[in-house]
Amino acid sequence: MSKKINPKLTVVGAGPGDPDLITLKAVKVLQQAQVVLYDALIDPVLLDHCSPDTEKIYVGKRPGQSFSQESINDLIVEKAYASGHVVRLKGGDPFVFGRGQEEIEYARQFGIETDYVPGISSALAVAGTAGIPMTARGISESFWVITGTKTDGSLSRDLCLALCTTATVVVLMGMNKLEEIAELCCKMGKADLPAAILQNGTTAEQRTALGTAQELPRLALEHKLSNPAVIVLGEVVRYGYRSNDAEWQDFLKNGNLFS
Repeated sequence: MSKKINPKLTVVGAGPGDPDLITLKAVKVLQQAQVVLYDALIDPVLLDHCSPDTEKIYVGKRPGQSFSQESINDLIVEKAYASGHVVRLKGGDPFVFGRGQEEIEYARQFGIETDYVPGISSALAVAGTAGIPMTARGISESFWVITGTKTDGSLSRDLCLALCTTATVVVLMGMNKLEEIAELCCKMGKADLPAAILQNGTTAEQRTALGTAQELPRLALEHKLSNPAVIVLGEVVRYGYRSNDAEWQDFLKNGNLFS
């Protein structure tokens, strides 16, 4: 008698890059999976948490590769009914520009049980590993996380709104928009706003470039930075500078570093 298959999808966040930053709950789910569909930014060592019998399928979406969202959705349904528990392993947090909700809604249309395991988002963790907090008392009371490239390829208009505040601004998927971001900052009177580009965040290959908003294109060029990278705009970027000099101490007391 064949074993009854109970189709299920669990969308799991793998964290920002460092494989040690995956959650314990995520590890337990990987251990239970019959199939794992994983993205391009997943450290392969995470697959070691799976059973030897788990089917592991790479579905990373990068230039020149043919894994469309539609084909991934169809594969989720196919594998769930053929094998049982499918884990969709995605970088960062699947509900922060990760299309995790889209995959869950698609699976539900086919009567598939669904679940979600949060991951540490690169929007928060990457800046922190460079010494840059999202908020700091007396400096930044909030933060915005904005996509650099919308579905139609344009820069999000929310960036203009965010620059009208004192909030920290984190731009994901914005490396191909550095010229536009810099131009907008200059137009908004924020040319000298402290800025950072952080590539391969939380990993041993993390690289950081610090400067001002108007310098973003030059920083990327000089430091040879590219995706995957996070862009941070705001006064908190000053914390990314080394803290053993007189200028830093003056900033802590008076807030006038770069002045």
